[in-house]
Amino acid sequence: MEKRLSVRKNAPQKPSAQLSGPQLQQAVRTGSMSRRDMLRTLGLSGGAAVLAACGLGTGTAYGAIYNEVFPTSPLVLNPFTDLLPIPTPLAPSDPRDYQENEKPCYTQHDCDNQAPHQCCPADLGLPEPIHYRIELKVAPHHFTTQKVQPIDSSGRDVIPPDGIMGPRHLPPSTIYGFNGQFPGPMIYARYGQPVTVRFVNRLDENPYNLSRNDFGDPNYRFLTHLHNAHTACESDGQPHYKEPAYLPGKWCDNLYLNYPAGNDSREKQSFFWFHDHTEGSTGADVYKGMVGLYPIYDVADNGDERDPRTYRLPGVPNQETGRIDYDIPLAFFDCALDDGITGHQDFHNGRGESHPEWWGQTFFRHYPNHGFVGDLFTVNGTAFPVMEVKRRKYRFRCLDASVARQYKLVLMSSRSGPQPARSLGYQGPELQGQYRLTDAQQCMKFCQVAADGGVLPEPIIRDSFELWPGKRKEVVVDFTRYQDGTPTRKGDVVYLVNTAKMTNGRMMDGEDPRYKIPVIKFVIGDDAPDDSVIPKRMREQPEIPDIRGLPRREFTLQRGGGFGGEMEWLINGKIFDPSAPLARPVQGSAEIWTIKNGGGGWTHPMHMHMEEHRILTRNGVRTPTPQHLDDHTKEDVIPLGPSETVVMYRKFRTFKGPYVAHCHNLAHEDHSMMFGWEII
Repeated sequence: MEKRLSVRKNAPQKPSAQLSGPQLQQAVRTGSMSRRDMLRTLGLSGGAAVLAACGLGTGTAYGAIYNEVFPTSPLVLNPFTDLLPIPTPLAPSDPRDYQENEKPCYTQHDCDNQAPHQCCPADLGLPEPIHYRIELKVAPHHFTTQKVQPIDSSGRDVIPPDGIMGPRHLPPSTIYGFNGQFPGPMIYARYGQPVTVRFVNRLDENPYNLSRNDFGDPNYRFLTHLHNAHTACESDGQPHYKEPAYLPGKWCDNLYLNYPAGNDSREKQSFFWFHDHTEGSTGADVYKGMVGLYPIYDVADNGDERDPRTYRLPGVPNQETGRIDYDIPLAFFDCALDDGITGHQDFHNGRGESHPEWWGQTFFRHYPNHGFVGDLFTVNGTAFPVMEVKRRKYRFRCLDASVARQYKLVLMSSRSGPQPARSLGYQGPELQGQYRLTDAQQCMKFCQVAADGGVLPEPIIRDSFELWPGKRKEVVVDFTRYQDGTPTRKGDVVYLVNTAKMTNGRMMDGEDPRYKIPVIKFVIGDDAPDDSVIPKRMREQPEIPDIRGLPRREFTLQRGGGFGGEMEWLINGKIFDPSAPLARPVQGSAEIWTIKNGGGGWTHPMHMHMEEHRILTRNGVRTPTPQHLDDHTKEDVIPLGPSETVVMYRKFRTFKGPYVAHCHNLAHEDHSMMFGWEII
């Protein structure tokens, strides 16, 4: 299944308990031992003392461990000039091109005696898979082609450390990308047609001689999770499997069966994404570019609005490009660019030093308390993109690929257009997003047609919608007319606007009616044929049986208690330990799980691997609730507000083995807000 290189090759020669303080520090900093492993090995209280003694403290004296200070990114001077990139679907690879001893692995017998696939296509009556090949590469990426002006936190022009004055182009940022792209390649998948994806690790190669900066997994590992496909654990990117956090020069074949849970067509989903899941480095690796897209179609939603057998949602296959026109993925991602003077200091590296040589490149720090947020908002890897749209309906598949940022999106018009936030007198965190619309008003509505778990039972008309890390929502926008019925005209401009202020990764700030950050500019173009419709009814939800007598489990999300610092986040009072699952449901069974946000000062997007769940109640009230209109549908990420409690129904079909659940604020996940569970 993969050519493994034992992680132990870099391990210390002595047992960790016998290592000196400097040796412990070196073991952690080189990546051969994680702090979490060290705490488990040394004993929780003793381990904390040893770490603190060697300068890797776990206490709450945060100022001595990291400085939660964000740089101010340079101002992009000509926003909404770069075109919105629309990914091209990846072409399958020819298995005849593989060497004889490296044929694609998709059965229990062709995995070179390594962790065989527990369930193969033939076991489920499925055809042989289509094969794809994706290489993880170090590559340059430009978030904008426009010139920028270096500014400080007061919004004033400054001379950066290299002394180059005035407007200038940004240097490329270094990404670790699937096929060297950000976002990575898009795979068009279909239910009933399995695929294998060969992930090849070339992160040790640096053909462009780029600076790697100081974030990303220190051993250049990766572990890919297809979020949230119904996938066997050995192909799901589980941190339980230490060795398959694949090291450079190695490869693995993940088998994605594209098979709905229970072979129930009502369990089909519509939009996955794949990203890194290396324990302790997920946030850094995702931020560094390990993001790919995976729309999945089926007979009733096949991407062709002209097919009367389907829901006829917007989409027309384009034979020339391979894309499905009018069906557009939008991956939202915020970043910060180094100003050359902000100190680099966190649990993983840095002692407060600055890096003037990295001016204009992506800046990242492991901030476990709040979570990392940037001040430059991008879509599909481009800041302030523009897209010309035809006068017809479009389907937008929206993904929050940010580390911690939550969005609230609205369609707005503006006569005066974007104004630099600094020109309006804003400073500090208020400069986030760089531009504001001072006179913007909502002009169109969204028609939501899908959520995390796939197509909804019926459309939801919305003025706005929230998007939290890891979540997906799919909306249809009709660009032929405004919400008051007035027809649009060629040349009209509509902005997709973020109205959720979030000055740190803790939670959304309070309502601010002046916070209107334009993210995408849509320019109305010519008329185009439109055979799409908005159906009144779509996919029915699986019924929930009588839940009396079902096993019940409770999980409470908490801050670090006596651990603190690196172990900032706990679940049921425990740090993440893959060898000690907190639940062992029986294969084929159903259970009731209660998830509690144990604090009032943070929000947590809690992600459940494997099968979608159905929320039954939120804070004791039956779903849906006004703030969470799609709560009653299938989901895989639970938006948990401060001190909220949800009760949900879960099933465990098809596969067995270890899985995880974790906060998708990736700073929280990387600092222990994750628990293991196992289907037996």
